[in-house]
Amino acid sequence: MIPVRLPDPVSPSAPMPHRKVIRSWLLPVAQRSTGRALALVLLDLILFSLAIAATVWLHNAVAKLLLGMAAGFIIGRLFILGHDACHQSFTPHRRLNRWLGRLVFLPSLTPYSLWDAGHNVVHHGYTNLKGFDFVWHPLSLEEFRALPRWRQWLERIYRSGWGPWLYYLVEMWWQRMYFPSRKKMPTRRSVFVWDGVLVTVAALSWIAALAAAALATGQSVWLILLAGFVTPFLFWNAMIGFVVYVHHTHTGVAWYEQKTVWAAAQPFVSTTVHLTFRYRIGALLHHIMEHTAHHVDMSIPLYRLQKAQQILETMLPSRIVIQKFSWRWYFDTARRCKLYDFQRRCWTDFSGIPTSAPAQVI
Repeated sequence: MIPVRLPDPVSPSAPMPHRKVIRSWLLPVAQRSTGRALALVLLDLILFSLAIAATVWLHNAVAKLLLGMAAGFIIGRLFILGHDACHQSFTPHRRLNRWLGRLVFLPSLTPYSLWDAGHNVVHHGYTNLKGFDFVWHPLSLEEFRALPRWRQWLERIYRSGWGPWLYYLVEMWWQRMYFPSRKKMPTRRSVFVWDGVLVTVAALSWIAALAAAALATGQSVWLILLAGFVTPFLFWNAMIGFVVYVHHTHTGVAWYEQKTVWAAAQPFVSTTVHLTFRYRIGALLHHIMEHTAHHVDMSIPLYRLQKAQQILETMLPSRIVIQKFSWRWYFDTARRCKLYDFQRRCWTDFSGIPTSAPAQVI
C-alpha cells in the first residue's frame, strides 16, 4: 500500500472541504484486490455451509437453534461482501463484482439489481433527505398522527429497539426487494424479475435440501427447517435492521426536508455514525461500521475502510459522529429517536416533545 501523506487537519471552525478534496485524502487506501476478495468469499461460504450442516448434524434442539443464529450472522457477513460488490468496490473487475454479488446475496435472499437501485442510487444519492431516502426515515408528528391506529402501533414496534428484524423484513425486504409492487418500485425492469426468480429458486433449493436431510437422518422436518432456514433468515433480518438503524439514527444526526439545506450540510459526512465496538466485533462485521468513510467514497473496499476512517477522523476533528456502542446507548437512542421535527431539526418522542438538541444550521 502506498504510504499516506496528508496535509494538516482541517480546523473545526473552518469550512468543510469539498468532497473531491476529502476523497483525495483516501486515494492511497482505495486499491482493490481480487485475491483478497475471493479469499473472503470462500471463507464465509465455507463458514455458512458448516453452520447449516451443523443444524442437521447436531441433535440437541437448543444447539441447532444456536447454530442457526450463527448461520444468520454469517449471512450478514456474506451480505456485506455483496454490498461491496454491488458498489463495484470489491474487486477491480465489474463483471466479476456482479456475479460475486449475486452469489453472496443468495443466502440473504436479496435480489442484486433491486438492492443496487434502492441502496446505491437512492440511499447513497440522497442520504437522510426526506422524500428520497426511505431507509429508517423518521416521520414528523403530523405524519404520525395522520396514520391509522394499527400503523401507529407498528411504528412504535419498529422504533422500540426490539423491532429492527420486523422493520427490515417487512419494510425493506418484503415491500422493496422481493417482487415489489409498482407503488414501491415504479421502474419495471426484467432484471428485477429475474433476480427475484433467482433468490426464489435459491430459497426453494435450500428448503428442499434441509427437508431431504431431515428425512434421511430420521429427524423432524419442521425442526430442521426452523433451525436451518427460518432462524438464520430471521437473525439476518435482525442483524441488517440493527446495522442500518444505528448507521443513521443518532441524536447527533439530522434529517432534512429541503434539498438545498441538505446539500449544504455535507450529508456524506454529517448523516452517518461511526459505531465502535469492543472485542473486534467491527472486524467480524467486515468493518461496515466504519460508515463515514464508506459514504464519503463508496469505491473504498471493505478491507481498507478501517484505515480510511482513521484518515477522516484525523483530518476532520470534531466533524464526525463517533459513538461507542453499548446496549444502554442503543435503547436510549431508541427511546429518544421516535419522530423528527424538520422545522426545529431535532428528534422527538411520539408526543412531539424534543429529545435532542437542534441540529446546527449550516
